[in-house]
Parts: sequence; C-alpha cells; structure tokens
Amino acid sequence: MALRVLVSDDLSQEGLSVLRKAEGLAVDVKVGLPPADLVAIIGDYDALAVRSATKVTAQVFEAAKRLKVVGRAGVGVDNIDLAAASRRGVVVMNAPGGSAVTVAEHTLAMMFALARQIPAATASVKSGKWEKKKFASGHELSGKTLGVVGTGNIGSVVVDRAHGLKMKVLAYDPYVSAEGAARMGIELVSLEDLLRRADFVTLHVPLTDATRNLIGEKQLGLMKPGAFLVNCARGGLIDEAALAKALAAGKLGGAAFDVFATEPPAADHPLFAQPNFVCTPHLGASTEEAQAAVALAVCEQLADYLLHGNVRNAVNVPSVSRELIELLGPFLTLGERLGALVGQLAAEHMTEFRVTVAGAISQQPRRPIALAALRGLLSHAAEAGQVNDVNAPAIAAERGIQLVEERSDQARDFASLVTVTARGPKGETTATGTVFGREPRLLRLDEFEVESAAEGVLLVLRNEDVPGVIGQIGETIGTAGLNIARMALSRRTARKEALAILNLDSPAPAEVLEKLRALPPIRDVHQVQL
Repeated sequence: MALRVLVSDDLSQEGLSVLRKAEGLAVDVKVGLPPADLVAIIGDYDALAVRSATKVTAQVFEAAKRLKVVGRAGVGVDNIDLAAASRRGVVVMNAPGGSAVTVAEHTLAMMFALARQIPAATASVKSGKWEKKKFASGHELSGKTLGVVGTGNIGSVVVDRAHGLKMKVLAYDPYVSAEGAARMGIELVSLEDLLRRADFVTLHVPLTDATRNLIGEKQLGLMKPGAFLVNCARGGLIDEAALAKALAAGKLGGAAFDVFATEPPAADHPLFAQPNFVCTPHLGASTEEAQAAVALAVCEQLADYLLHGNVRNAVNVPSVSRELIELLGPFLTLGERLGALVGQLAAEHMTEFRVTVAGAISQQPRRPIALAALRGLLSHAAEAGQVNDVNAPAIAAERGIQLVEERSDQARDFASLVTVTARGPKGETTATGTVFGREPRLLRLDEFEVESAAEGVLLVLRNEDVPGVIGQIGETIGTAGLNIARMALSRRTARKEALAILNLDSPAPAEVLEKLRALPPIRDVHQVQL
C-alpha cells in the first residue's frame, strides 16, 4: 500500500515531481485548506508538506493518527507545534540552507533602502515631485559597523556579504566559539555592546520564549542615535509599539521589517505612520531560486525518510543517515536494551537518566545512542509502540526525568562502551555494555562485573554468597519446566553478596518468581524483558 503525502501549500513543480516520481508514494495537493478541513482529512496521510501558510497545530497532530513526518519548505517552523509533533512521535524537517542567500540579500536590500531612503524617494517621484534636496542626506554602508544578532545559516551569509561591502562586523551569538568567530572575521560582543556600537543592527534568530521581544524599549534606548534596525527573521523579536515610539521620537535613523508579530498587520499599525519605516510582506525567502531550492530539498527529504528511513534536517530529532545507522546500529540496540534493563530494575521516582559513550564509538554522534537508551528506559512504562526517538525526551520531561549525555575517550579494557545510569531519591542503578561482533553484551550491573547476553528474558537475582544457592535456583526453575539458555555469575566478596543473571527461553510465571524469592539466601528477584 502506497504511503500518502498531503501537500497543503504551494510548492514548486520541481519539488512535487520528486514526490510524484517516487515509487511507493501517493501525492495529493490541496492548497488553502481551512483549519477544520485539514483536521478532518489529515488522519489519512503519512506525511505533510507545508510552507508558512498552513498552521500545523496540536489539533492537527491529535487527528493525525498515521502521520510520520512534516516537511517545512523553508527555515522557520513557528507555524508548526513542535511540542505536539514530538509528543505524537512525528518528525519535523525543514530546509535550512535553501533560502539563506535569498533572505540575506533581502536583509542587505533593506539596509540599502533605509540608508538611501529609496522607498520614500520612489513614492515622491511617482507623485510628481522632484525632491532631490530632501533625499540627499543618505548614508554609505562602507565603513559602517554592522551588528548581527545570530550567525547561523542566514546570519553568516549576511556577515560574508557585509565584509564585501567593507563593513566592520560585530556579532552577538552565545553559541559561537571564539575560534568560530575568528573564522568568520567577526568580533563577538554582548547584545548590549552590539546595540551601543552598531550603525546597523540586523536580527537572525528564531522566535522562542527567550527571544520574544528581544529588542524592547530598554534595548532600543541603548542604540546609537540615528542607527538603523532591520528584522527579516521572525515577527515578535522586536517590541513593535516601543519601536514606533523610538522612531517617532527621532531616536533611530529608521527601521525595516519583512516580518511582523501578527501577519498581516493591522492597517492602523503604529509603525506605518513613521516615514522612516520600510516594510515588505514576508518576502525574505520569496525568490524563484529559493522557492525551488527549498521545495526540492524538503520533498527529497520526505521521500528519503518515508522510503528509506534517513532523517535529514529534522528539528526535533537528530539527523541520521543510513550509513551512520549502519555503523551505530549495534550500539543503538545495545543502548536500547541497557535502558530497558535499568528501567525495569530501577526504583520509582527516577529524576535523572545518564548515558555515557566511551572509546571509539564516542567519536560518532552520541545523541542517537542516548535516544535509543531513553526509548528503552521508557518503553516498559508506556503503551506499546508509544515511545520513539522523537517523543522520548518529551515523555521523559513529563515524568520529571532529565536526560544527561556524556562521552569519554577512554573505555577500560574494551574498544567501546555504553553506560546508562538511572538516578532517583532511593539511589541509582547502572548498567554497562559493549558489542561483541554485532551482538550486545552486558558487562557490568551496578558494582558487579558480569558477562551476559543482553537479549530476551532475563532473571536477575541477588543473593547471599553462600554454598548451594545456584542448585536451589536451578531446581526451582527446572521443576517449573523452564529452560535456562545461559547463566552468568558475579560476586562481591567483601559484602558476601552475589549476582546471577539467567537467560530463559520463556518468561517465568509469577508463582515461580515467588518461589525464588522465598528461598532463604535470595535477597531480590527481577524478571526483565529485553
């Protein structure tokens, strides 16, 4: 049966042809669906392709029982409820590189328009006037200081082009290292310092709770008199009412927006009354080249994910290629089984789950292994099939469990190791394993060193280290007609405590577990399913 793809916004024919030519996909194009209609039909689709017009809300995800992936032809995903997507286990992909040059060029166009008063001069000439003296007080960009807030895909292109204009570039970006700044030829400064020193300020950050109204009355007050402010990123980054007041008071030389907090903005928006305000209707990514590029990219990504399982440019799950999956595959299985083991042995009210990769495997991305381990941890506490790599962090957060990821170059006695630790108010449970060939092996459980196959049904028994215990265990299990496939033993001499891990061919009934617990030397018994 073909996988169904719904395209609900305008995409280029180049992109649509990728989906239509892919064997195993059936494509429906239904542009301009009202929200209620989208909710009504989304349950029939495995994938959804959108631009910025379609709002993929929590209600859409709730109705999307089959939905596996949403592809956004563009960079911003603020029209998609990422929390709801993650909770439902839906991958959300975007096309971050396709429109970077286009948006950066639009930013520069806005800067030139402000500096040379081009929109106002155009309107003047078209009205029959020739006000050369009025518009003769423009500014060169060459030699000016540009402040770039955010140096990601788009911001970095703006930086590159600004260097070509002989501008000095300051940048505020808490995620860029000193080495990265040096490579880009920028001076890293605080946001406050940038605002005080820059002649032009341009924003290139996503809209989040932390960045909403990033530039407000206080920040506007820090800017140089006559400075220019440009926002071609996301509406809501700037307090629009505060900016209107600053422009009206003559504090700034001008401002230019391609985006607004509410789109379209109201006809009586206070910024529209300011003669030194320039705006466009969210055109930053709207060139023929960019639209073709982002549509083609996201459609290729959707097809690749649906047909081959490759994840690229996902915003709520690590991007993992088929080649990397092949390399990490055994360690993903190991991580999932160690997580499942610890999840079934750990005490209640877990607060932290720590995943450490060590040795050679630590040179590869550790996030997929951590997510596999977290998925294993949660899989026995949720409905079957409910937990996957996308929604596992959200489910863990709902349960008050913090995921901590670590790496180490050293893996004592082994080429690679994975260690998982579940912590809570009653203590912690730790399991360490590796891969022999391509088979996962348990090497350590808490303080016991052991070598056991991490698969199938395991009986984990702790007992007093006294003679005869193994015989009693074997007799109890044998009498019940259960077969022991493997047995691994370990001991802590100082505490006279021992550990036995038995791989069974089939689960032990509850009455057998109770008989084992009733044996005098036995301290505790757990049956684990991996």
